[in-house]
Amino acid sequence: QVQLVESGGGLVQPGGSLRLSCAASVSALNFDSISWYRQAPGRQRDMVAVITRGGSANYADSVKGRFTISRDNAKNTVYLEMNSLKPEDTAVYYCKASVTKINYWGRGTQVTVSS
Repeated sequence: QVQLVESGGGLVQPGGSLRLSCAASVSALNFDSISWYRQAPGRQRDMVAVITRGGSANYADSVKGRFTISRDNAKNTVYLEMNSLKPEDTAVYYCKASVTKINYWGRGTQVTVSS
């Protein structure tokens, strides 16, 4: 059974940085893509960044230039480096791994950006 565990969230001041981790129970290369999503209270869950099996990355316009997604194949882990954080980045961040039409989700990690 595939398990995804997110970590690295916390409270950070505006302008600060955090690095989120998504550890998979199987090789990350098993998946067509691994994505980071976020959901703020009362809002829908939106895609933030995605990395494909081939290593291509795409980002939501709201985070381009500030967030970077990367993958460590040896550790079965995908990272989300978040810089220049803003209060509007506050949300629960989820990791999603996709293969064909099957999606696996982690339980999320809270990120709060506040002074």
